[in-house]
Amino acid sequence: MATEQTNDINIDAVITWVNGDDLTWQHKINTYLDTKIDFSKKAESTRYNAIGEVQIAIASIIKFAPFIKNIYLVTDNQVPQDFVALSTKAQEQGVNLEIIDHTVIFKDYEEALPSFNSISIEIMLYRIPNLSEHFVVFNDDFFLMRATSPEDFFINGMPILRGSWEKFNEDRTLRVYYQKLLKLIGKEPDPNRTSFKRLQQQSAMLAGTKKYVRRYHTPMSVRKSTLVDYFHEHEDLLKKNISFRFRDKSQFLLSSLSEHLEIKKGTFHYTKDTQLTYFRSYKKPSSVKKKLAQFIDDPSKIFVTFQSLEKADPALLIYIKDWISARLTS
Repeated sequence: MATEQTNDINIDAVITWVNGDDLTWQHKINTYLDTKIDFSKKAESTRYNAIGEVQIAIASIIKFAPFIKNIYLVTDNQVPQDFVALSTKAQEQGVNLEIIDHTVIFKDYEEALPSFNSISIEIMLYRIPNLSEHFVVFNDDFFLMRATSPEDFFINGMPILRGSWEKFNEDRTLRVYYQKLLKLIGKEPDPNRTSFKRLQQQSAMLAGTKKYVRRYHTPMSVRKSTLVDYFHEHEDLLKKNISFRFRDKSQFLLSSLSEHLEIKKGTFHYTKDTQLTYFRSYKKPSSVKKKLAQFIDDPSKIFVTFQSLEKADPALLIYIKDWISARLTS
């Protein structure tokens, strides 16, 4: 792998966020949907619900990644609750916290707006004005819960890739059985739905690698020039990818495209250790509490992802928020 001369680099953080409780935004998305979302029903609106995750994500970066001097929050004409207080806290720590509207990163591509597609939005993040060459992309449910250093994201200026090496042959057996099961219980599988794994493979193939790194729910380390150079030569792919207002199974991902372009050039570092504690189910509170305790006991863990945290029952949610608060204030 190629090397660079110094570790002394500027690193920015970028967070994508939407406030699904915003009535204006709810009206906007339903204007473009054939099947409208009933936001009064939790089952329909879960994907867009927010219970303060973005505030936690920002606070965790300020506390546990003091080397980051710019945090860019990318939104659709929205401002999170407590943003002024967060901005003040960031300023006190020498951090610039700034909101970047979709209209800024989609400049000259306004025909793709409004976009409700996280895949399309993420691929445009490299266009944030004054963004550093090295930046880390967070979802609003990606949290740092232990002190980090620049070398947790870049080594000698090259991004760290976390995941497992796999072949381009997604195992379809379980998916076929899953689709048959759906039909047995009277549900038709969504023909437009594709797996995260499949999207990663499609994205990696664009870079022309022989294998791919299957990534998980951790922050993404990106070099801006890698994407600038690629889309200078492939603007047609960029335009097609952002043309979908909602997710489409033909799309490619920022993370996998960027990572595999680096793999192709040999400008990367790899580890199979994700350093992640990941939560998707909250049905067994004892299991959740056990995993939180294990995080404390394992100093190698630095990332915690709480997917769909609003699904936790009220008592467990209080427990989790208290655990997070203790980490951020210790």
